[in-house]
Amino acid sequence: MLRVFCDGMTTEPRLAHPEGVAVHRDGSVWCGGELGQIYRIAPDGTTREVVVSTGGFCLGLAFDAADNLFVCDLAHAAVFRLDSRTGALDRFAGGAAGHRFTTPNFPAFDAAGRLYVSDSGTAGTAGPGIFRFGPDGDGELWHPGPFEFANGLAFDAECRTLYVAETWRHAISAIEVRADGSPGTRSDLAVLPGVLPDGLAVAADGAVYVGCYEPSQIMRVAAGREPEIVAADPTAHLLCHPTNIAFRDTTLISANLGRWHLTAVAAGVPGAPLPPTPPTPPVPPVGR
Repeated sequence: MLRVFCDGMTTEPRLAHPEGVAVHRDGSVWCGGELGQIYRIAPDGTTREVVVSTGGFCLGLAFDAADNLFVCDLAHAAVFRLDSRTGALDRFAGGAAGHRFTTPNFPAFDAAGRLYVSDSGTAGTAGPGIFRFGPDGDGELWHPGPFEFANGLAFDAECRTLYVAETWRHAISAIEVRADGSPGTRSDLAVLPGVLPDGLAVAADGAVYVGCYEPSQIMRVAAGREPEIVAADPTAHLLCHPTNIAFRDTTLISANLGRWHLTAVAAGVPGAPLPPTPPTPPVPPVGR
């Protein structure tokens, strides 16, 4: 059920304590490093390269429909955008609407291509929140919380519910997304005593998979059922403080902040399909 997908402990370039992980449509796996490295790993996990570096500390990553990789950076307190085709990197946002990021932690996209970013704030202090941005970088504080360290994000298949890992509340929140895009009712999908939830991924059957920083395990949470552990490593070897997780078909790829590798977990169900690509707006005629 557990195996090392890519071992970067001694082989160059080394994987510097990856925290975020994302899967490209071509099957390659991308992750970040503690010195700002953005790695591309071959689909079979045998080779890796550093595409570019932010010079900071990479946290969560997510691809948009146009194959741009969005990266939350702890050191810069900003979100970067990487064109995965050209390697061009630019600073996308440092906050919105009078609010500066404190700890931008994880990016996620809805079906309309809008970017949601969790700001964890400071451990031990509840606060805002979830930001939302349009493709042009114009943003707002979408949900003020308070959250107790808002961390991983994931949408359900219809993008009508946004799940939020609240690490220091030991809980997974579920926020209704209304038809007009505003946040609606907030409830608990699960409360996990003694567990520090970090990354989230949604399966095709609607279950939410949870990467747990402590103890080192992956959990599965489904509405109306008791949370269950699907993979655990009490030795903290194959799984060592797993953080973000991402589906690649029926396999979960997990980052391990405590070590130098990515782990493959046989989940048995595929991940939820990607939201449809938003239509490209028509280009106005020259001179108009």
